[in-house]
Parts: sequence; structure tokens; C-alpha cells
Amino acid sequence: MSASTYELIFEDEDMLVVNKPAGLLTIPDRTGAQQSLVGLLERKYGKVFIVHRLDRETSGILVFARNEAAHRNLSMQMEHHSSDKFYYALVEGVMHKEEGEVDKPIGEHPRTAGKMAIVSSGKPSLTFFRVAERFKNFTLLEVMIKTGRTHQIRVHLQSIGYPLAVDALYGRRAAFLLSEIKGKSYKSGKYTEEERPMMDRISLHAARLRVDHPTTGERMEFKTDLPKDFSAVLNQLRKL
Repeated sequence: MSASTYELIFEDEDMLVVNKPAGLLTIPDRTGAQQSLVGLLERKYGKVFIVHRLDRETSGILVFARNEAAHRNLSMQMEHHSSDKFYYALVEGVMHKEEGEVDKPIGEHPRTAGKMAIVSSGKPSLTFFRVAERFKNFTLLEVMIKTGRTHQIRVHLQSIGYPLAVDALYGRRAAFLLSEIKGKSYKSGKYTEEERPMMDRISLHAARLRVDHPTTGERMEFKTDLPKDFSAVLNQLRKL
């Protein structure tokens, strides 16, 4: 799935559930020059209402409302934390416990524009995590967030010493290279001078979403598979 396409998971007259690729904005930026998921959806479906967002470099599930009543209902579910949002996060280091939670307020970074931080004056933020798989120097976590603060998972995991494996803003690398995993055993291609990264976006994927249908009240769960780049990195880590 390229950054200019999306996968439709569910649609009816009240809502759309889609799988957003990494690299695609959820909403238009200030200039409006770059393509966004909202723009693509509105071209096909007409007016859609934003319920929640994903960072540009995060892949995974998003729900959009198709009318004002559905928008109010779904937004209230997010606000009252009755919806469940599950992510897969590949983090730096081997997590020392099986599960845990981070309950720390998040606000704007005091010195760096566009960055968030743990600050006492920030908004309450709650993240739960459990280990899905451990590797030599990394851990795959399943993460559930009950609040939806900007960069919440990235900030919270960094704050406990396990930043995302790929995250130029909060971690230590902007891309994941096969040579880093394989070390001395890595052999580059015969004709390629520069190694191409296996993953060059943040190692975070919104994998599952549970919400109540805005009209019927039925509890619904939506799932999506890990994207190819994420799966490829995990497969290489397993080989260690």
C-alpha cells in the first residue's frame, strides 16, 4: 500500500473505517498543498468528519463519521475513553517486565517547537502496554491508549526508557537498516552503493479499534495486518 492509497475496511451511511498508509497526512497541512486521507475520502464520499488522527508516519486504522450525529457520538466515545485503540510499537531495548502503564501528563515541549514532553502542566495521558515479542535488542509491544494526546505513545515510551526503534524526534534513529541487525555478516548488493532502509518511518502501527456503532450501539471491532515494512523488520529480528 503506497502513501497515496488507503484500504477501506468498513463503510455504511454513518461511518468509514480505513487503513492509512505511513507517509499520508490524516488531514491537510496548513498549506493544503500535500495530499491527505481526508482529501482522498471526500473526493469519493463527499463530506467526512474527523474523529481522531494518526501522525503522518504512523500507519493503521482510523474511523471517520459521515454525518454530524455520528460525529458527535463517535467523538464522545473518544472523549469519554469508551473506545479502545490498540497499536503495535517496536521499541529500543528489551522490556524488563511483561506489562505496565504510563500515567504522565503530556504538553508542548518547553524549548522545541513541534515536539511534546512530559510536563506537570500537561493534559492527563494514560497508556497501557504489554510485551508481544522480545528480540535481541528490541521489543514488540501491544499498546492501548485511553487518551489521544499528540505523540502520546512516542512520548510515554521514551519517558520510561524504551523509545520507538525508529523515531527521529524521540528515538535515536530515523531509519532501520538491515546492516544494523546483521552486523558484520551483512553483505550489500553487488551494484548498490548505498544501503536502502527496511523502514524509514516511525515503528508504530494502529492495529485494532473498538467502537460502538453511532446509530445501533453495537460494539464493533476492526483489525488490520502489519504493513510490509514493519513485518519485514520483525522477520529479520526473529532470525537473530
